[in-house]
Amino acid sequence: MVSLKRIYTITGLVFLILIFGVVAISTWYTVDESDQAVIMTFGKVEQTITEPGLHFKLPWPIQSVEKLSKETFSLKFGYKEENGEVTDYPRETKMITGDENIVLADLVVQWKITDPPKYLYNADDPEKILYDTTSAALRSIIGSTKIDDALTSGKAQIEADVRELLSQLMEKYDVGISISAVKLQDVELPNEEVRKAFTNVTDARETANTKINEADKYENKRINEAEGEKDAIISQANGDKAARTEAARGDVAVFEKLYSEYKGNKGITKDRLIIETLEEVLPNAEIYIMNDDGNTMKYLPLRSLEKEETKKTPIPEEETKKESVPEEKATGEGGTKQ
Repeated sequence: MVSLKRIYTITGLVFLILIFGVVAISTWYTVDESDQAVIMTFGKVEQTITEPGLHFKLPWPIQSVEKLSKETFSLKFGYKEENGEVTDYPRETKMITGDENIVLADLVVQWKITDPPKYLYNADDPEKILYDTTSAALRSIIGSTKIDDALTSGKAQIEADVRELLSQLMEKYDVGISISAVKLQDVELPNEEVRKAFTNVTDARETANTKINEADKYENKRINEAEGEKDAIISQANGDKAARTEAARGDVAVFEKLYSEYKGNKGITKDRLIIETLEEVLPNAEIYIMNDDGNTMKYLPLRSLEKEETKKTPIPEEETKKESVPEEKATGEGGTKQ
């Protein structure tokens, strides 16, 4: 029969082994790179561990460890996706715009746990608070936005406004969650008929904008061409102005020179000007020097003198063939010829 002392001894040894086992197991823990840990002493938060690796603590039940992920989570508002299938919740996504139209809007919120103690102890269900706050923020922003902006070009502004409002609310609730990004998935009309009518309106608006852009482009092109033509005309006019100015200065210089000669020798200068003018006006005319004393007209027979000179100097045959003018011509005031 086993003695009572032996039973107590075996029981004590087993108890000590269990205690040492618990101490050996619960005095160390590891933290992954994607995790963060909260150390609690008798349920009170002592510190937050974010560095990965092996760490030590007091054995359970003195100290315990709660691990939370540092990764970014996604909150899907208005729909649920499982095994590749998407389930919509229209009752949650139906909301009224600022101009009293109904739209269906769902979005995705990217969030992270930035304060583990607050996440663990400031609220029973922080994710439920985040979901309800997302709904309130989205409805608030959609309620102050016109339907045209919500369905077309105003989505980026809606996302920015929802993120700002949601961040402010979550900071106010102080549950250790921070908002990283907000992305609208779909903003659409509640039924097919309304959706089709709005699509037609949107297409018409886009067509009008395209035509306006094309007209503006053509206007800018024509303005640039007109500016270029204007600059070319002005440049040409300036060139003509400079050329005419220089030509006028040259004419003035020639006139002043002739005038100075005219003042010194009026008769000679006058005759020279007359002869030069006749040569310019009648370049192919035959010129005779005549002296009319009244009744009888006398002239100097230049043509006969030219022929006599030609006889002395042989002229090539081709040039003699071209000579077709009569040997002598004379013209007087009475219109007689000799």
